Amino acid sequence: MNALNAWWTGLAPRERRMVAVAGTVVAAALLWWLAIAPALATVRGATAQHRALDAQLQSMRDMAAQANALRAQPKISFDESLRSLENGVKQTLGATGQLNVSGERATVVLKGASPEALAQWLAQARANARAVPQEAKLAKSTSATTTTMAWDGMVVLSLPQKN
Repeated sequence: MNALNAWWTGLAPRERRMVAVAGTVVAAALLWWLAIAPALATVRGATAQHRALDAQLQSMRDMAAQANALRAQPKISFDESLRSLENGVKQTLGATGQLNVSGERATVVLKGASPEALAQWLAQARANARAVPQEAKLAKSTSATTTTMAWDGMVVLSLPQKN
């Protein structure tokens, strides 16, 4: 400390001012980089992050409402579920879907099903037949005559229990 004091007193008044100004500039730069700039970046990004989180929250609320609506639906029998599933396959998937039932599991084999029809059928199977997808093995396929995308594979569904 004595050496620093001796060095300081040995400087001319003009040199002391320059050293003090340089120290102030360095201190201000450190304050900016370590305290102020990160805080400003957080404040600037808060609005966008808030919007994204609001959208995510709304999506989660929509899914919760959908789950509650499905839960509130009255129970249906195995036979009603199977009839509804068969009708859905015939009406929505047509010749591109084949239904096989084994116990309380239904397997739908797909051959060239359009994405729209598959999505619509899955929604119908869940809502109308109360069938829950258990397994899906799907592969994209394209027809040689058209460039439209389709799905090949199988979907295994769990039906309500037999009484």
